[in-house]
Amino acid sequence: MSSRPRPDVSVIVIVYNDAERLPRAVRSVLAQSLRNLEVVVVDDCSTDDTFTTLRILTESDPRVRGLRLPANSGGCGTPRNAGIEAARAPYLMFLDSDDQLPYHACKSLLLTAERTGADLVAGAVTRLFERTGGTALWYPELFAESRVVEGIRQAPEYFLDHLSTNKLYRAGFLARHGLRFAERVHYEDQLFSAQAYTLARRFAVVPWPVYTWRLADDPDTPSITSRRDDIRNVTDRIAVSRLTDAFLEESGNADLRPAKDTAFLRHDLRLHLGDLPFRDRRWTEEFAAAVAPCLAEAAPEALAAIPHEQRICQYLLSAGRYEEAAECARTLDRPRIAPRRVLRQAGRTYWGATAPESARAADELDITGWRLDEQPFATGPLRHEVASLTPEGPLLRLTLHTYDPAGLLAGPAALRAELRITAAGPPLAVRFCYAPGSELRTAELLLDPRRIPTGLKGFRGRRHPVIVLERQGLSRTDPLLAPAELPVFSARLNGQLLRVRCERTGAGRLEFDWERTGVLGCAEAAAPSLEPVRHRFQRLTRRVTGLRAKGLVCHELGRLPIDEHLVVFEALEGRGYADSPRYIHEELLRRDLPLRAVWSYADSREGYPEGVPLVRRGSWEYVRTVARARYWVDTHGFPMPFPKRPGTRYLQTWHGQAFKHMGYDVPELRLAGPGRRRRHQIMVDRWDALIAPNPEFERTFVRANEYTGELLRTGLPRNDVLVRWNEPEQRRRAAVTRERLQIPQGRQVLLYAPTFRDGARSSGESIRVDLAELVRGVGEEWTVVVRPHYYERFTVPRELGHAVRDGREFTDLNDLLLASDALLTDYSSVMFDYANLGRPILLYADDYQHYRSSRGTYYDLAEIAPGPLLADTGHLVAVLGDLAAVREEWAGAYERFQARFNPLETGRSSKSVVDLFFEGGPR
Repeated sequence: MSSRPRPDVSVIVIVYNDAERLPRAVRSVLAQSLRNLEVVVVDDCSTDDTFTTLRILTESDPRVRGLRLPANSGGCGTPRNAGIEAARAPYLMFLDSDDQLPYHACKSLLLTAERTGADLVAGAVTRLFERTGGTALWYPELFAESRVVEGIRQAPEYFLDHLSTNKLYRAGFLARHGLRFAERVHYEDQLFSAQAYTLARRFAVVPWPVYTWRLADDPDTPSITSRRDDIRNVTDRIAVSRLTDAFLEESGNADLRPAKDTAFLRHDLRLHLGDLPFRDRRWTEEFAAAVAPCLAEAAPEALAAIPHEQRICQYLLSAGRYEEAAECARTLDRPRIAPRRVLRQAGRTYWGATAPESARAADELDITGWRLDEQPFATGPLRHEVASLTPEGPLLRLTLHTYDPAGLLAGPAALRAELRITAAGPPLAVRFCYAPGSELRTAELLLDPRRIPTGLKGFRGRRHPVIVLERQGLSRTDPLLAPAELPVFSARLNGQLLRVRCERTGAGRLEFDWERTGVLGCAEAAAPSLEPVRHRFQRLTRRVTGLRAKGLVCHELGRLPIDEHLVVFEALEGRGYADSPRYIHEELLRRDLPLRAVWSYADSREGYPEGVPLVRRGSWEYVRTVARARYWVDTHGFPMPFPKRPGTRYLQTWHGQAFKHMGYDVPELRLAGPGRRRRHQIMVDRWDALIAPNPEFERTFVRANEYTGELLRTGLPRNDVLVRWNEPEQRRRAAVTRERLQIPQGRQVLLYAPTFRDGARSSGESIRVDLAELVRGVGEEWTVVVRPHYYERFTVPRELGHAVRDGREFTDLNDLLLASDALLTDYSSVMFDYANLGRPILLYADDYQHYRSSRGTYYDLAEIAPGPLLADTGHLVAVLGDLAAVREEWAGAYERFQARFNPLETGRSSKSVVDLFFEGGPR
């Protein structure tokens, strides 16, 4: 018996012929914040140096134990089971030798298990793509928040979470049910996870990453899950699916079959359907034959639960229409990709150009519900394909086909089209024009690869060029698809080999790829040991060109004379020409003061006035500009490394009245170390003047940030146009906005503008209204314009495009405020601005208690609300059906809200700010 104390957690690491990566995996466990753990490494009879590496690891740390199986098992089940038998801890986790655990994974899962009494705890998974260094969360919707689930029937969607490695299990739970991995079976994780979720009396979920799944870019040694071109990959998945069916039946849980079938269709089948454009006829026929029984036996509820595009693809496959199935498969990841053809017949619209041959075909191919003829330009479906790519000397001639079944490109309004190649900075683009057409438009353009930027760090263009279309002030960016058989074009540019080809994953986009040539290329190819040197070189170049270095240069430039006439404007961290800085700038122009404005932009130059000088935020030109400017004006904060010299005057406009806690009232900052608190205070102390829109702002934001400088008690300049909404200029602006959004005549506009959720940026979590239910209820009378926070992601669902618009193209939110008839928000400061219009404000606050307890708020929303608090979409539909009653019921509360938060809004705030801060000109 070992004399070591019993560990809290046993982490079972399985390995086969992976001597190089095994130490990294083991170190990620040994370095955990939970120290009392053990690592049980099971070697599946490797034939390389793995066992020698394992022996070194066991000798270097007594927490590591090693086992070696006498013969290779050919799978993962046998070594994992051996690890379960050898583990000594009351809790178990699993890790593959090519992956890693984040620092707090073990401790956070253990504490959650102890607190909740759960049989297992599951956490989010970070997928790390080693080729690019990019990351993505695996099924993030399953891990959006912490929760405790009393059995799988309460949340059957967790059948999708079929990994065994992102969980911590009670050893007693596994022992009580004799739960082990199936052996001599691939995808044993899926059966094991389904069994664990089904048998667990209670399981818990945490929203933070607990597993790093590294996806290696090694075509010579693909993992089992990466061998999707092998038809056995399909049959293995089907075999595990049937084993799961048998388990559910035998254990008395057959009622869970629809949920399990949904998971199989959404994940396993979906993976292979997406590969159809890159498979040959023989593979496709074998695939269709293998999956046909699964589709025939799938629960009707499961078939109804998957996206319509996938149902169409499945039908085309089962009907032997393989080319059309491959065409449809390109739309599965990107629902804005249109079909090449649609057929309109007897008032119905069908996918494809062929009339349905049966009642079943008509039912499966019917896309009338997408209402293609009512789709807007910005989000309606298009399909751009490379029809041909041929070299002409050093140039490339591309023939493009654009399919437009919704008629988005028709009409007299001018259309601007370009192929955009660069990823950042001024766009490298090739303009082109379409030949006239109806559903199919054709264009030809010449591309000069020599114009594509390259540098020491490699290719600096877009890996995937895009098509950008602009009309009436709106733009859309679409992928450019390539035929699977597209021949690879190669060219040598600046010591790099550039290739243009079809990306054989996902939708199959046109792909630009490169590799180094010359001395550096030979060294990289011949000496893998240079990889650490390359990483160090990249870190060095990042340091040399990073913000810290630029901050030092900015400090040195402070020795130069100030440009007394220069004003640097920045709004929303460089996101556009908007917010209060825009209206201050326009007031300066009206006065014709001897000042020169320069605007900062972060990503896109679009939307800034013609002729206004622009500098890219963080660039060297930006450094020179902010170092010499007499005035800084912004809404958030100029980058911390750039010091403000004594002669520069900094006007902080901020971006709205505070509802949620700010500054030192936020525990994360209040309890932070002195270094972070000091940096925050330095940021605040740079402000020479701060706009205070109302006394409440002083009581909350000003106090919370310990700001003691000059206050401009003027109201917000951005609200001037809202106060003066009834003037002809603002009415015209509202009308133009409605025209750009293609709002049908007679429809009212509901602006839905929620704020982001802390810890869930880019998750989509803030879009809490059921848009499908809302459209069913009011979609004939209202058009819903969704304007999420810029930290959030959102895509208009294809089937809702006739009644839902994406408002993110409008950098200045005032465009949408003026054009709307009512506002739907939650805890966003937009509610304070909108009250200047006097129009209805509805508050969707279904997660208010959680939001308030996690972030903290200055007000009880129910006490200050100028309109009804809603917690479900059905109630929202009812309220929109009788807004007159809402106005009457909430008139008093609305008036008190206006008096409390907008007492200084006179429509002349911009004038007052310029009077007070600029004093009529530079000084």
